[in-house]
Amino acid sequence: MLRLLWLSLLVVVLDQVSKLWIMAHFQEFEVLTVWPVFNLTLVYNTGAAFSFLSDAGGWQRWFFVVLGSAVCLGMVIWLRMLGAAERLTAWGLALVVGGALGNLIDRVRLGKVVDFLQWHWQDWYWPSFNVADSAITLGVGLLLIDGLIARGRVPDRDS
Repeated sequence: MLRLLWLSLLVVVLDQVSKLWIMAHFQEFEVLTVWPVFNLTLVYNTGAAFSFLSDAGGWQRWFFVVLGSAVCLGMVIWLRMLGAAERLTAWGLALVVGGALGNLIDRVRLGKVVDFLQWHWQDWYWPSFNVADSAITLGVGLLLIDGLIARGRVPDRDS
């Protein structure tokens, strides 16, 4: 299933191109309303999801680089071990790997992750995110769906 790494590469390319574009055309915190509930806005995140550890003082950059690298390596090994019938798992893993690598590149290159997609409803704003985050979310969703489907296929060992 390593042949699906093309999907990971596609995610990385789309993620990095979109981030380069937004950084070239927007100032930090500049907002462009695309729809009444959706904006483009350049923000930087030194933490993880939902800005977790963003104010930790700088050590988190390298912590997330090491953690992201280890997770990517583990998922590529897992992908390599999959059989042909485990396509949904493979697609999910490839998306997560691509997203993790996209954000990892930002952390190494910039020390922070570039976010720019922002959904909101009136005065309630979802935290900004990027293409890599979207791929990770979609990949995890596929893994969860596959896990639920697989539960129905695997006989209960306690019976």
